[in-house]
Order: sequence, then C-alpha cells, then structure tokens
Amino acid sequence: MVNRLIFWTTFGLVTRAWQLGLEMRPIISRRTLWIYPVYGGVGASFGYWLQGVDERQTEVLAERKKAIMEKRARRAAREGSGASDAPAIPVPAVVAAKQEA
Repeated sequence: MVNRLIFWTTFGLVTRAWQLGLEMRPIISRRTLWIYPVYGGVGASFGYWLQGVDERQTEVLAERKKAIMEKRARRAAREGSGASDAPAIPVPAVVAAKQEA
C-alpha cells in the first residue's frame, strides 16, 4: 500500500512540475513552492482511494470465484451420481421434436 501512495504522491509532484514546464515558468520559485505539497497530497489521496477500490474489487472477485467453484462442484456431483437422465445441456423443444421424427 505504501508503494502506491509514494507512486501517486510522486505523480502529483511531477504533474505540477510538468504543468509549470508547459507554461515555461520556473519550476521552483518562492511564490509557488507551497502548491507542491497540495499536488502531492492530492496524488496521495488518489492513491489511497485507488488502493481501497482494488481491495474491494479483489474481495468481490474472490467471493464470485468461490461461488462459481461451489456451483461447479455441485453440478459435477449431480452429473457424476447419475441421479438425472436429463442431458447436461437443455435441448429446446423444437430441436427435440425434430430429433424424434
């Protein structure tokens, strides 16, 4: 988590330096020196938010994967026991009627 915060803080600082470079203004001057911590803080807060998004998405994906694996296990157990004579893939009535004829 710390590496993401450091990256986005650096990204914010580089963004400010790039902005001043595009404007052809001095990168370090006494009047504009106070804004660098602001850009760094904005970058760090974005990185912190992004870390939370990543953790939430990872949690949702893990839960979904677990549900899918449980569903597959139940299906394999059902098909393996031979409890059902129905095909694994349901056949539409139109196709089934043509096969009987």
